[in-house]
Amino acid sequence: MLAEVVGLLACPHCGGGLDVADRTLLCEQGHSFDIARQGYVSLLSGAAKFTGDSAEMIAARARFLDSQHFDPLMDAVARACATDVPVDPAVLEVGAGTGHYLAAVLDALPAARGIGVDVSKAAARWLARSHPRAGSVVADIWTQLPVRAHALSHVLSIFAPRNAAELRRVLRPDGTLIVLTPTDRHLRELVDLLGLVRVDENKTVRLGASMSGYFERADRVAVEYPMTLSRTDVDSLIAMGPSARHLGDEARAQRIARLPETSTVTASVTISSYRPVPAAGRRPV
Repeated sequence: MLAEVVGLLACPHCGGGLDVADRTLLCEQGHSFDIARQGYVSLLSGAAKFTGDSAEMIAARARFLDSQHFDPLMDAVARACATDVPVDPAVLEVGAGTGHYLAAVLDALPAARGIGVDVSKAAARWLARSHPRAGSVVADIWTQLPVRAHALSHVLSIFAPRNAAELRRVLRPDGTLIVLTPTDRHLRELVDLLGLVRVDENKTVRLGASMSGYFERADRVAVEYPMTLSRTDVDSLIAMGPSARHLGDEARAQRIARLPETSTVTASVTISSYRPVPAAGRRPV
């Protein structure tokens, strides 16, 4: 799939366009990047700021998302992208993980191409096989993204950090940024029982501040519903997120064993749609 999206990509060293030659991406300045046998390419320009999710975390995410408990979230993201679809849509997901959300959007936009970016090579392997129209790239969102300016109609940031300046640069002037963030009610039944990482109650305020000067919010949709989770589901849910780094495997297993066979757990998120602020009208931040 990299051959189909290479026209959207840029060399991380010089910013030039890339072409595919055999199992390599090449730019006009001679920089080359080998395509891994699993189908992804690393376009890191240096050491990444973060290491990204481990193979175990990515596998747990795949198990949980395959269980369909978050399907209403994926459907809501896809609906947000399917409003006023432009000609030749192109979608980027940052911190894309397994590519489940990107795949849902590409299913909703049959003419679209997609790129999944993650700093984790374990995630990139899953991304490379997530959808026939998705290309997989290892890159650090906190540096310049290896994507051409104004190349994309949509960018997705799903439970992921975001670099507003870079996302503004790669989006078309009429493009849309879709941001999914948890509310303080998300997974609330498990937070105290299992000692999970809490959602910052000021997250919405911080999101607005980070977007200021680059994006203006066009829409906001709340999605909240109960999930019925088995102990296995709960284990995968915890193992795929930041709490996995705070709870050891033994402690997690002991706490989950004290849960009933099934638990009712709240999914609660906000899906915000943003439009780029024109460069000339950008407000100071």
